[in-house]
Amino acid sequence: MRPRGPAAVAAGTATLMLILAAGCSSGTGGPATAAGTPRDGGTLRLAVEKEPECLDPHQSPTESARMLTRPILDSLVYQDSRGDFHPWLATRWTISPDGRKYTFDLLGGVTFTDGEKFDARAVVANLDHVVDPDTKSLLAASLIAAYDSAKVVDPDTVEISLKRPDSSFLGALALPNLGMESPRTLKGSPSALCAKIVGTGPFTAPAGLVPQKGIDYVRNPAYTWAPAAASKNGPPRLERIEVTVVPDGPARMGALTSGQVDAVTGLSPTSIGTLKRTPGFTVHSTGFPGIPYSYWPNTAKGPLSDVNVRKALRAGIDWQQIVKNVYFGVYEGAKGPLSPSTPGYDPSVAPAYAYDPAEAGRLLDQAGWTGRDAAGYRTKNGKRLTLRHLWSDGSVANLAVQIQAAAKRLGVETVEENVDGGTFVNRLLAGDYELIDTSFSSPGPEVLRVLFGADNIPTRERGVNNNMARYDNPRVEEDFRRALAAKDQADRYRIYAQVQRTITEDVAVLPIYSPLSTVAARDGVRQVGFNADGTPSFHSTWLTS
Repeated sequence: MRPRGPAAVAAGTATLMLILAAGCSSGTGGPATAAGTPRDGGTLRLAVEKEPECLDPHQSPTESARMLTRPILDSLVYQDSRGDFHPWLATRWTISPDGRKYTFDLLGGVTFTDGEKFDARAVVANLDHVVDPDTKSLLAASLIAAYDSAKVVDPDTVEISLKRPDSSFLGALALPNLGMESPRTLKGSPSALCAKIVGTGPFTAPAGLVPQKGIDYVRNPAYTWAPAAASKNGPPRLERIEVTVVPDGPARMGALTSGQVDAVTGLSPTSIGTLKRTPGFTVHSTGFPGIPYSYWPNTAKGPLSDVNVRKALRAGIDWQQIVKNVYFGVYEGAKGPLSPSTPGYDPSVAPAYAYDPAEAGRLLDQAGWTGRDAAGYRTKNGKRLTLRHLWSDGSVANLAVQIQAAAKRLGVETVEENVDGGTFVNRLLAGDYELIDTSFSSPGPEVLRVLFGADNIPTRERGVNNNMARYDNPRVEEDFRRALAAKDQADRYRIYAQVQRTITEDVAVLPIYSPLSTVAARDGVRQVGFNADGTPSFHSTWLTS
């Protein structure tokens, strides 16, 4: 998953939720990943495509920060790929009848790798650090917007009070963004935490993040408190992980095939296809849950404020075929506001995303775009139907060109506007665009509130935010409030299913494909896992040699 749009400009690549769920990978191109007897030791050399501007996930919203900090940080609770919650640093919890008070019993005998004890005082320090204005949190604080206060009941018990019920609170606590950092380090400057963090996790990073180089991890031999629901307890098998940042995709591919590294992330579909056919390599993959890679129509003004034009764009372009053409079958075409791998996904919306060019033409006629100019584009009152696609990531160029050609056959002009970051932000805040593209990963349907909640519409007063469709539907807002107050998961998923149906009816998003998370590795790298949001986990990984 590669979120684009405002988060890409604000702080790299923003994604929601990374949870240590060490799920099984789907490996192709080599022997079964579990073959052989696991062995301890060795160094995994890993090349990744980007580094965060700030390592501290309390501050940073980026996917790269969460991926690089999860080996260091543990969470109070653990969320599995089904969306269920399990004990981790908290052994049990109770929720008050009004949903506003959470009491956690904490696991004893846990220490941070700087020697400080993990206890109720540490939990209070971390939560207060996240919401402290001086932290300038770009995501974590918003995840616990309902947080009021926390108090120490005794060293092994902490009580957290909320301003209002929030059924997503446990999910937020499962994120690395709310991961437990050593209270001693939280007393330092935010800039120091951007370079180095200390946690209770299976690895430590003594040198921290080295800009334009990477980060090196060393096994924490004292680690014995992995969640019971995870695939492995005890210290990791690997002695070290050396992570190098290699932004260029072909260079990462070359580093892998030449033996300079053992594994890489973020390869292109073309490279993935090549490696699947190459002996000696395995492609481990899983689908990213959350919001598919999508085009976001400006529903507030311009031609796409007319729902019939949005419906015509959805029906009149063969999105599925374009995905096949561009990504060679590696990615599946999307058919809903959520990816199918997301807990709470509602498959009943899929038929609405069928290709129907005749219906698209009828809808455009109904919307008044009945004329044609000399170039064949539809017009209304002498004005061409033009949609400006605002973007700032060159990797979408090939896809954008194919969509542009398909839109032209429909009689719609799309103008590709690849702009610098500052211009992108200014126009985003002003709503000066018709289309923007992004994806956003999350292991639960709560991400719908992040991307479609009216409070998250980016404005000059609010700043950069994630509702790029500028979507504001009072019925959906009421459903969001009901979901926050839901008493159980079934009720919460039922409400979010209705939200998906309403968003589909309103065409508040044009989903294109469901991204895959991939780790390409030499065959000697075994048991690569994935976290609940699809990002890789190496806690169980081992090397044959």
